[in-house]
Amino acid sequence: MTHPWRGLGRLPRSVWILSSVTLINRLGTMALPFLVLYLTRSRGFSAGRAGFVLTIYGLTALAAGPVGGRLADRIGAVRVLQGSLFLSGLVLLIYPLASSPAVILGLTMAWAFTNEAFRPANLAMFSELVRPEQRRTAFALARLAVNLGMSVGPAAGGFLAMVSFPAIFVADGATSILAGIVLTLSAGRLRSVEAAPHATATGRAHADRRLLYFLAALLPILLVFFQHEAAMAVFVVRDLGLAEASFGVLFTINTLLNIFLEVPLNLRTAAWPYRRTLALGAFLMGAGFGGMALATGFRSVALTVVLWTFGEMVLLPASSGYVADIAPARSRGAYMGLYTMSFSAAFALGPWIGTTMLDRNGPTVVWEASFLLGCLSTAMMTRVAPPPVHARDEPPPLVVPSGEAV
Repeated sequence: MTHPWRGLGRLPRSVWILSSVTLINRLGTMALPFLVLYLTRSRGFSAGRAGFVLTIYGLTALAAGPVGGRLADRIGAVRVLQGSLFLSGLVLLIYPLASSPAVILGLTMAWAFTNEAFRPANLAMFSELVRPEQRRTAFALARLAVNLGMSVGPAAGGFLAMVSFPAIFVADGATSILAGIVLTLSAGRLRSVEAAPHATATGRAHADRRLLYFLAALLPILLVFFQHEAAMAVFVVRDLGLAEASFGVLFTINTLLNIFLEVPLNLRTAAWPYRRTLALGAFLMGAGFGGMALATGFRSVALTVVLWTFGEMVLLPASSGYVADIAPARSRGAYMGLYTMSFSAAFALGPWIGTTMLDRNGPTVVWEASFLLGCLSTAMMTRVAPPPVHARDEPPPLVVPSGEAV
């Protein structure tokens, strides 16, 4: 019997190096989840003012994605990743020293920009390190690194918060800088499968109808997906009367499924056409959240979490792979910048829309609307344009820290 993880051995060593950098960076992810708590308890902010700071972070992240992506095209993804890790780490080390609202707001904007520029450059770099048929597996491995790190970082942050809130920022900043050091030391071993991927950017991303249509198809289901950050929590605790600990267990179910099943699942579906995987992922996610309209207790909610988690595991790696495959090599950073921007927009809008509907119309309307949005994305995904055929026989050049290929 074939081992479900066996296909990982065919991934280049470069992918494992970049995944390790991602894991180190994510292991320290704790400052953002505790930002509102830090501002209200340690800096005397009102809940509203602390929420405004978080909104500023989100708005800055919207701009950081496209800018970071275009920078990756112009100066190289490795340089952008290095700058993001070192600069965001430095900002985090300084952050606890700020006391005035104006300085905190300025540092938050600097933190958001430097931190969120990492995402499009990271996706662009993963795209370059493997051939098209391996991209979904590589992105699944990248998400495995993220999920492993996120299973540790926020939990460790909770323990550090009991001792010292500033220690959260120090630990987060230190892991970012450590990840930057590992990347710098390993940059010479990152090998791209494409020839000269970092020539001058073409700027075609904003005009590519395939990309714009795909992002339009993706946005409805992303608005649904981010309900797990807001409306789902209120529904589980307030409307179903379950304990906060039960909501935490639901997150654990989601994380464990992602860690143990996402990579094998994407190894099995790597040859599926994008229309099938994207539509299936969107439908499962929409059906999972929509199923909460029928939930009456912990077990039924847990079943819906399992369903939408399978949708997440199918949809998100395929989405990254699709954008990588339709993007010209010289503009892949710009494409990934718009792609990550769609996540930032959904994160900014989705929780607000969901919680507002929950208060005004009740949970049944929220989850029925979630199912309808999932069906909308599903229908649109069945009509995405197939990616062009990529050349697969080019010799693998060496990507050096300067971003040039040799």
